[in-house]
Amino acid sequence: MVYEFNGIKPVAHPSSFIHPQAAVTGNVIIGKDVYIGPGAAVRGDWGQIIIEDGCNVQENCTIHMFPGVTVLLKEAAHIGHGAIIHGATIGKNCLVGMNAVIMDEVELGDECIVGALSFLKQGEKIPGRSLVAGNPAKIIKGVSDEMIKWKSQGTLLYQKLPGQCRETLKVCEPLIEQKAQEFIFKADYKPFKK
Repeated sequence: MVYEFNGIKPVAHPSSFIHPQAAVTGNVIIGKDVYIGPGAAVRGDWGQIIIEDGCNVQENCTIHMFPGVTVLLKEAAHIGHGAIIHGATIGKNCLVGMNAVIMDEVELGDECIVGALSFLKQGEKIPGRSLVAGNPAKIIKGVSDEMIKWKSQGTLLYQKLPGQCRETLKVCEPLIEQKAQEFIFKADYKPFKK
């Protein structure tokens, strides 16, 4: 659902998809080909949230801020299931892993990868192409071309998902017995192997 707050309505490009079970509130700007998954809370009540083209905010993510702050997800940022972004800037083509927490005033450089369950404390400045993990998070090493290729391929799947959702997602009743249903998902994407 999309909610007006204090007279301010979210803005979303028509090529994007906001799942009906997500909550997008107030001063939020959503670019092209953005996917906002079910259970996501994108709450622009005290400040602004800008989600640039090609980003995805997956299931059960929270994006919020302290009063007067702008949260920025730069182009092709990939926010994994359950992650929390609070008052931070996420660089272009970054991956924030599942259930990671990115706190206020964090600046994540372009093409960083943040490991699942990581905690980036307030004010951290992470240079581009850094692999970050832990609680508290530390830079582990640089991000290789192979890792960025893998990340970008995964994000491309999410950039195609808004159109697929608009075309095929519909409420239905479950089948009462299993029937043979052919499901074919074609993508040149495999999990990253070290």
